[in-house]
Amino acid sequence: MSDRRLLNRVTRAPNYTGPTLVMGFFNLLWIFGVIWSLFGFPAVMAAGWLINLGIDRLRRD
Repeated sequence: MSDRRLLNRVTRAPNYTGPTLVMGFFNLLWIFGVIWSLFGFPAVMAAGWLINLGIDRLRRD
């Protein structure tokens, strides 16, 4: 197959940013619900704080 025919078949990849963020939100929601039911609300606050620290550390690098 020639390169020209191959280039005509290549299309842009779909943007999955929105669905990824929504699924991340729902995953965090159920995980926080499990932590809350097992250990209580202070554990959820601590987990959220630790996740925030991790995100801040990644952003700085």
